[in-house]
Amino acid sequence: MPFYHKLGKIPHKRHTVFRKPDGSLYYEQLFGTIGFDGMSSNLYHEHRPTQVKEVKGSYSVKPKIAAENNIKSYRFKGFQVKPNPDYLESRKVVLTNSDVDITLASPQGSTDDYFYKNSDSDELLFIHKGTGKLRTHLGNLDFKYGDYLLIPRGTIYKIDFDDEDNRLFIVESRRPIYTPKRYRNWFGQLLEHSPFCERDLRQPYELETNDEKGDFLIKVKKQGEIFDMVYATHPFDVVGYDGYNYPYAFSIHDFEPITGRIHQPPPVHQTFETDAFVVCSFCPRKYDYHPESIPAPYSHSNIDSDEVLYYVDGDFMSRNDIEAGHISLHPAGIPHGPHPGAVERSIGQVETEELAVMVDTFKPLMLTEDAMEIADETYHKSWLDENH
Repeated sequence: MPFYHKLGKIPHKRHTVFRKPDGSLYYEQLFGTIGFDGMSSNLYHEHRPTQVKEVKGSYSVKPKIAAENNIKSYRFKGFQVKPNPDYLESRKVVLTNSDVDITLASPQGSTDDYFYKNSDSDELLFIHKGTGKLRTHLGNLDFKYGDYLLIPRGTIYKIDFDDEDNRLFIVESRRPIYTPKRYRNWFGQLLEHSPFCERDLRQPYELETNDEKGDFLIKVKKQGEIFDMVYATHPFDVVGYDGYNYPYAFSIHDFEPITGRIHQPPPVHQTFETDAFVVCSFCPRKYDYHPESIPAPYSHSNIDSDEVLYYVDGDFMSRNDIEAGHISLHPAGIPHGPHPGAVERSIGQVETEELAVMVDTFKPLMLTEDAMEIADETYHKSWLDENH
């Protein structure tokens, strides 16, 4: 839940005359969600934002399912996803259901030849490797290692990378993504016990306003297809806007972990939520300080959700043989917990440097063909004692 933001020039009142220096009108657009009931922003354009010249065609980007009903725990080696020069072609969905796509990408190049809009989903991009600038019709954001970029559905954007070494963990959500409601008061303000606050959220700071006519290609994602649409005016022609619906950035390094005398449950790491899944950030922190505490997590049953953990950096104390870029999947229906020896190793430890992103879904996840290409088929056996 971002807070009110204003950028560029806007009229004193909504839905009133707002003229250009030559006396003609700017064009107003309500950019909103959930009909007229969700978050929205009012935008003012140089040109009508409705001028479509041509729909050239479409192509499918639906993930190919390898396992629709899965009960086995998996490890996926994310850095084995091959780099690709094109941003969209680099995106490989590894896990999916009707609410969310969990995607890996290693783009080598910027989106020079097209604009992109996801009309179905909010996109949460986690920057594992790379630096650059997210450019949108609502303003620009710089990004670096450890940043979450929350891009609301319908946002037209380009992404510029500073070099070719980039790794992204992407969550595409058919449900709106918000900050956790238990961290907010009834006005929407983040409370004192929240592990982050509004000053940690970075808002768009730079508005590109282009008064240009021509042929501008926007690749629009809708229901698993990319449509190539040619617009008659530059998509970045907004002179100003205000409201609550806009992209923003949050660094995982600004998340302040909640700790206690004994082991705290995963919800204390929660960073974002929808009504279909949650996203958590596991960050460097002091361990539990009860004199007999066991810092390693206890085994717990995945009764209601699939758990996905993307390992970013550091030594994850509950797992053996885990490296940066690995993803673990622990599906609903079976318990999971620390690997053999992890509990004993954790006793007496005072802190951890682990860094990871977790996604817990309330519907089962299907495995894609791209996932199986980087899968460790023996991971589910890694909890066996040596004498078995």
